[in-house]
Amino acid sequence: MQESKQRPVSVFREFLDGEAAGGIILMVAAALALIVANSPLAETYFSVLHAYLGPLSVSHWVNDGLMAVFFLLVGLEIKREMLDGQLSTWPRRVLPGIAAAGGMLVPALVYVLINRDNGPALSGWAIPTATDIAFALGVLSLLGSRVPASLKVFLTALAIIDDLGAVIIIAIFYTSGLSLAYLGAAFAVIAVLVVLNRMRVMTLVPYLVLGAILWVLVLKSGVHATLAGVALALTIPLERSAGIGHDLHHSPLHRLEHGLHRIVPFFVIPIFGFANAGVSLAGLSFGALIEPLTLGVAAGLVVGKLVGVLGSSALAIRLGLADLPAHAGWSHMVGISLLCGIGFTMSLFIGLLAFAGDVALQDAVKVGILAGSFIAAILGAAVLLMAPAAGGAEEDTE
Repeated sequence: MQESKQRPVSVFREFLDGEAAGGIILMVAAALALIVANSPLAETYFSVLHAYLGPLSVSHWVNDGLMAVFFLLVGLEIKREMLDGQLSTWPRRVLPGIAAAGGMLVPALVYVLINRDNGPALSGWAIPTATDIAFALGVLSLLGSRVPASLKVFLTALAIIDDLGAVIIIAIFYTSGLSLAYLGAAFAVIAVLVVLNRMRVMTLVPYLVLGAILWVLVLKSGVHATLAGVALALTIPLERSAGIGHDLHHSPLHRLEHGLHRIVPFFVIPIFGFANAGVSLAGLSFGALIEPLTLGVAAGLVVGKLVGVLGSSALAIRLGLADLPAHAGWSHMVGISLLCGIGFTMSLFIGLLAFAGDVALQDAVKVGILAGSFIAAILGAAVLLMAPAAGGAEEDTE
């Protein structure tokens, strides 16, 4: 019986390693985008992003096309973890679930409070609610063995639930101008995918072909095209682990997930980061940094995430609903809560949706995200470096 529980953990650890490496590459891509956007190559950089390839611009292909692949992986991870992984039982879901809820609610409140008199900016309330799992795990990987493994699992579980929340937010609050004809056709394709699942069709080809058709229909329906990736993921068959000897790659979901783990962290996300992190800093002043929109995003990520994740976790633990992660103390939880303020990928994505067509507001959002994520990363790493090393956690870890 003990062996049957080990296989999902090994898959989870492999996932952690891949995300950590991808996070470091993402850092490099974001830094490179900032350098290029503030160099003599800036005009070329922006003109290439706005150039059209067929029906869409390069920027749209990245944000609507490549990011659909990212959302497909997000959907696969959510499904696997909920059914056969670290979130497969309620005791495992309690702490990261409560922490994720607090980590989304409080940053949104901080943002709204700062922008309460700035009507046009209020549509960006969801921007600081996201946690970038790749970036955060990349920072953790730089700290090595000082961080208990249980905290990496906690952070990843929290971020997966956070991603689920972001998907729901995008579907509900950032969808407009619906075409009922295309939406109906999209639901028809989803119905066919569900039938394939029920018939136990185990080859990926029909799912991927129908998934491509679904993406086109969703793109034209008015719902953001990336959500087609999540819908497709939820229909991919999953066979639960059957022990150490079981071949995880036999399940279509596992096969697709493992394939995407080679593509998304090292190709899709760095390209998205490079295409969207570039913002001109010419003329940027301290006054611009404390504009309500920029300040709301940055404060939401740094202060909101810290208060939301740490406060909700402490409440859950004090009420006896959950326990601290193994070998971790409260200083570790402070550090992890700060790292949750790294909101790069999903925050940028929500910002593009919230202020579609307004480049000035998008740039203000980017500055807030970059500043907030950088501060959160530095403060989180510093706290974790000063915390007791893994295995020597504080006395209040009971």
